[in-house]
Amino acid sequence: MSRVISIHSYRGGTGKSNSTANLAALVAAEGKRVGIVDTDIQSPGIHVLFGFDDQKIDRSLNDYLWGRCSIAEVAYDVTYAIGESAKPNSKIYLIPASVKAGEIARVLREGYDVGLLNEGFQDLIENLELDYLFIDTHPGLNEETLLSITISDVLLLILRPDSQDYQGTAVTVDVARKLEVPSLLMVVNKAPMVFDFDELKRRVEQTYGATVAGVLPHSDEMMVLASSGLFSVKYPDHSFTQVLRNIADHLMA
Repeated sequence: MSRVISIHSYRGGTGKSNSTANLAALVAAEGKRVGIVDTDIQSPGIHVLFGFDDQKIDRSLNDYLWGRCSIAEVAYDVTYAIGESAKPNSKIYLIPASVKAGEIARVLREGYDVGLLNEGFQDLIENLELDYLFIDTHPGLNEETLLSITISDVLLLILRPDSQDYQGTAVTVDVARKLEVPSLLMVVNKAPMVFDFDELKRRVEQTYGATVAGVLPHSDEMMVLASSGLFSVKYPDHSFTQVLRNIADHLMA
């Protein structure tokens, strides 16, 4: 059985796309077939982590949503990104959103049939024989986010230790519980090293009544990498990568 995992944050700037890409890579490195869909259509970005720019994206999720092609035709094989950590069965497919200004403007102006997303997700799982489908969502709550939450086996919420994030995340947690998401996990990202991580984890779990799969520290190496690749591949022995591996284990449990 395939698992659908939505990665979400109430606000932008939490490191959601970086986390999605790295977690998908770590799961694929375990010999799994993984798909990643960038549904942050208004501000796409996860493609950059796999070395794509607007010149390399011939077709995008937007083309599928406008009826120009099947969603399988938008799936790029990016298994090369995990390098030597790949096993014989490892596969990663990326379905990027368009970075063209005209395409983004059309979405903002006209919207799109959100129901097509659900059909597309199921087609990807069947046609690519996926073990896991990761959905990189748009921050905040909208129709697309609600769909992603509804169809997810796991909802992974990412927040920073910030009062605005805490309040916004509480809203998302409440919605997820009303939609009866089977599994709700949380990740605290960009935590200052001066914090007591165990206490931070305990406080967040107590506040939301949900498991914290990991606390990721603020990392200068991550900042210097500047989304020019997958951190977990470039720094496989880093303590930050070990926390990511622990989170990936939660997702595969």
